[in-house]
Amino acid sequence: MEKKINLTVKDKDKNLRVDVFINKKENHISRTRVKSLILNKKLKLNHKILVDPSKKISTNDILELIIPKPKKTSLKPYRYKLDITYEDEDLIVINKPAGIVMHPGAGNFDNTIVNALINYDKNSLSNIGDELRPGIVHRIDKNTSGLVIIAKNNQTHEHLSNQFSKHSIIRVYQLLIWGKIRPSKGRIETLITRSSKNRQMMEVSKTKGKKAITNYKTIEIFEDKNTPTLSLLECKLETGRTHQIRVHMNYVGNSIVGDDKYKKKFKKIKNIDPILEKKLTNLNRQFLHAKIIGFMHPKKNKEMIFDSILPQELEIILKILRKPHK
Repeated sequence: MEKKINLTVKDKDKNLRVDVFINKKENHISRTRVKSLILNKKLKLNHKILVDPSKKISTNDILELIIPKPKKTSLKPYRYKLDITYEDEDLIVINKPAGIVMHPGAGNFDNTIVNALINYDKNSLSNIGDELRPGIVHRIDKNTSGLVIIAKNNQTHEHLSNQFSKHSIIRVYQLLIWGKIRPSKGRIETLITRSSKNRQMMEVSKTKGKKAITNYKTIEIFEDKNTPTLSLLECKLETGRTHQIRVHMNYVGNSIVGDDKYKKKFKKIKNIDPILEKKLTNLNRQFLHAKIIGFMHPKKNKEMIFDSILPQELEIILKILRKPHK
């Protein structure tokens, strides 16, 4: 059922953003969720609807926030075998393969991870967010593989969302890039915003967008007369912006192998190993894998960390690169 939250601003909280204030007082509701409710006209400030999450509040302001009744999903189940790494009564950690999107959207409402989750257990998914995204706390791209957390109830969803908002979730990716990144270990900190030329892409901006921080280190460099120069990296995210690692790698001049959106042109190697060339040409995904995820369990109140191996189509490329060439 619908829930109402009434708050009055004390002097110590004046000049806070309204979304920050609500999240502070009702910390079981994530700031992202608060923003969404405000934008959907669920907040009244001094009895008038407010749609600006960044509005600064004043002493004695009266806030009334409506938490709507969760919607039941009408999405179709999809018979698809989920690779479940861990499951309990509150959450599921799945290892998503490349080639499948997380949730329904334009052009695809049936063959997604969400539809597969509904087929798996439609009654055990959080439903406080978008009705097309039950259980979805965070996402990885269609052609990225790796670990994703799914919330089975609303309390877990809010708790995990708060951890993502506070950037306390551990997220480590492995990726193969063109060339050698310099320095070999470092931190990339920029603003990322939607591209003005292509609305399906993101780009680094000096003046607008959201702060994005990627920490990286080189694990292995592959240099041989019969192979292009390639580097295996590990990236640890401090933030999780859309396409963040892909945008950052392209920004520093070392785009990810197999990334069709964010790529640079490299000259063709004359004597490239034909097996390697075929594997790279037919990859049909970016060489990017969400390898490690760590978080505080909402109920058990203990840190949980999960690791996953690289999918076979990526591991075989590394095996070829590590093989001595004559």
